[in-house]
Amino acid sequence: MRKRVVLITGASGEVGHALIRELAEQGNSHLLTLDLHALPADVAAYAHHIQGDLLDAHLLGRLVSEYEIDVIYHLAALLSTRAEITPEMAHQVNVEGTLSLLKVAAEQSQWRNQSIQFIFPSSVAVYGLPDRESKNLYARVREFEWNQPRTMYGCNKLYCEMLGSYFSRHYRQLAAQKPVTIDFRCVRFPGLLSAFTLPSGGTSDYGPEMVHAAAQGKPYSCFVRDDARIPFMAMPDAVNALLQLGHAPLERLTRQVYNVTSFTVSAGQIRDRVMSAFPDADICFAPDLKREAIIDSWPGNLDDSAARMDWDWAPQYDIDRTFDEYLIPNVRERYCRTAG
Repeated sequence: MRKRVVLITGASGEVGHALIRELAEQGNSHLLTLDLHALPADVAAYAHHIQGDLLDAHLLGRLVSEYEIDVIYHLAALLSTRAEITPEMAHQVNVEGTLSLLKVAAEQSQWRNQSIQFIFPSSVAVYGLPDRESKNLYARVREFEWNQPRTMYGCNKLYCEMLGSYFSRHYRQLAAQKPVTIDFRCVRFPGLLSAFTLPSGGTSDYGPEMVHAAAQGKPYSCFVRDDARIPFMAMPDAVNALLQLGHAPLERLTRQVYNVTSFTVSAGQIRDRVMSAFPDADICFAPDLKREAIIDSWPGNLDDSAARMDWDWAPQYDIDRTFDEYLIPNVRERYCRTAG
């Protein structure tokens, strides 16, 4: 008999690490995780982990044969900066991987004659404003505005949103088979700030990188100018958004893709907060014009009113609580413990 599980791909990453911990604390003991890397030691006991490649068709076939998958959290991705270095690989991982997993969900739906929930984290990178003037003019961007990404990662995420919508509404619509029922739900995240995992190739990583470098006593050169600004969110709020959207009654949802956000902050304001906590920190600004241009193409703020209306979204961490209660103390403890 196949085991019923919740599947998390990309489980060793920033979001996966936090999501595993939260699901385990909620009493979910049937977690199946997949990643190229081993799980971090502090969450390894909470899940049955398969170390492997999402692009491995034989591995996915094994998952289908051994497990009944009720919910998929598809977190695996090659992030924005790394995707610009290897765009073809990014397409394979981000698009082909998502397509393969949607097909797994479709097969599960047909065989079991029930809906399979597919939770997908997207990104502020799907937006592409043409210049700083437009960014200042369009202060809060809605889901359907400026969907003109300028990075491979943004293109990948936007297309995968569309793939999810297609699979949930139209897949095999002309075939004489049982209908496929995929409950696709997507959250568009701003930049994420994590205290417990290291930044891993995102263009917004200058935020957490400042904190981690300062806590280690290392100098840091920020690759954007001090007034560059984008929306951010603390990792606990990001995980809560995924879970909250997943639990929302389907009849309340008016769309499949939702913005969520918490606060907007400039790179200079992040530096000021870091310097307040670590007065000896050595942080300077040495803009990389290409990476800075990507940041400038992202909105200064996201309009998340649809999420607030449809499933009562509200962040728990504002900028003060994010830095003062979550980020600074936990990062400080991390490196104090390492030094000890």
